[in-house]
Amino acid sequence: NITEILSFLKQDPELNFNYLTDITGIHYPEQELPIAVVYHLHSMVNNVRVRIKVFLESANPRIPTATTLWEGANWMERETYDFFGIIFEGHPNLVRILNVDDMTAFPMRKEFPLEDPNRVDKRDFFFGR
Repeated sequence: NITEILSFLKQDPELNFNYLTDITGIHYPEQELPIAVVYHLHSMVNNVRVRIKVFLESANPRIPTATTLWEGANWMERETYDFFGIIFEGHPNLVRILNVDDMTAFPMRKEFPLEDPNRVDKRDFFFGR
């Protein structure tokens, strides 16, 4: 359970990973579990960092929220949800933070098209070709 691991790393007096630097996602489409949630923690006391990756299925990626341990996880999880579609269960307000609310795709996943095929501003005509 990721919550137990994060809690242990934060509360253990020797490790003392008391600062959540970042939460993000990665899409590895070639892997069996293609969605990763990545946690970066820092021990201010020991000046040590640790990275934890949790791999999830792509159809319905779900993981418990870290907002119960760090309030700063709130916007990090919202951004990760917004771009990768990862559901952080128990999050107090898991809504899009940067993209429009009615967007149905998750733009940082590799299956998201790089360009809109309907764009006309990139046709050769506009460049004198």
